[in-house]
Amino acid sequence: MSFTLSSAIESGALTLADVVFGYRGGFITKMTSSTSTATPRKHAFEARVADVKSPKSDINALILDYLTMEGYPKAAAKFSKEANLEPQLENSSIQARQEIQHAIHTGSIEHAIEALNHLDPQILDQNPKLHFSLLRLQLVELIRQCTGGDITAALDFASQNLAPRASTNQSFLEDLEKTMTLLIFPHDESLNPELAALLKADLRRNVADEVNKSILSRQTGRREAAIRDLVKMRAWAETSARNKRIALPDRIDLGLNGEDNDAFDEGMRENEHESMITT
Repeated sequence: MSFTLSSAIESGALTLADVVFGYRGGFITKMTSSTSTATPRKHAFEARVADVKSPKSDINALILDYLTMEGYPKAAAKFSKEANLEPQLENSSIQARQEIQHAIHTGSIEHAIEALNHLDPQILDQNPKLHFSLLRLQLVELIRQCTGGDITAALDFASQNLAPRASTNQSFLEDLEKTMTLLIFPHDESLNPELAALLKADLRRNVADEVNKSILSRQTGRREAAIRDLVKMRAWAETSARNKRIALPDRIDLGLNGEDNDAFDEGMRENEHESMITT
C-alpha cells in the first residue's frame, strides 16, 4: 500500500502540525523522500520583510534619483516619462556632468577642467583640494606622454600650476614630490607600488568621483544617490542587530535579483550602455 501526504492527513495519521514541523520520528521524510522535498521554513525576519510592501511611487522615485545622480541622462529622461515623474535635473545638466566624467576617465584632464569651469566656476574656486587633485592628475598624464626623454612640458606645467599651490600646503607638496618622482624611474614592473598606483585607472576614478560629488553638492545639496545612503543604513542596522544578538537569518540578501530588476536592466540596455559616473 502506498502512502501520500494528503491521504495521511485525511486518515488522521498526520496533523497539519506534523506537516509543517516534521514531527513523529521522521515519518514524513521517509514517506515523501521519493516524491518531494520539504520546503524549508522561512525565518521570522524574512516573513516580516515579505509583509512590507513599498509603494511603487517611492521605488520609482528612488530609481529616478539613482539614474540622475549617477549620470544616466538618456535613461533618466526615458524613465521619468514612463513613470510620470518630474525630472530632478535638466537633461543638459546631467549630460554636462557625464561629459566631464568621461574626459577624466580618458585622461583629457585639461578639457575636464575647462568644462567644469564652464558649468560652475565656483566649484574649483571654493575647493582648492579638488583643483589640486585635477592639476596633479593632468601632470601625471603629461608625464605618461613624455617620449624620448623630453620632460620639458611636465616640468613647465608643474612649476607654473602646482608648485605655487604646494608651497603653502604640506600635503600638496608631498603629493607633488611623489608625482615628480615618476620622471626618474621607468614605468615598468620594477616601479615602486606607491608610484605605480599613480599610473593606474584608480586615480582617475577617484578624482572623477570627487568631481561628480562636488557638482552634485552644488546642484542638489547632496553628494550621492539616496539609495547609497539606504544601503549604508541597512548595513549599519544589520551590524547593530547582530551585535545585540537579535535573531536574524545567517545571510540577508539585498533583494536585487527579482523580476523588477530584470526589467530595469533591460531598460538600461536599451539606453546604449551609457557610461556610469561612479567609481
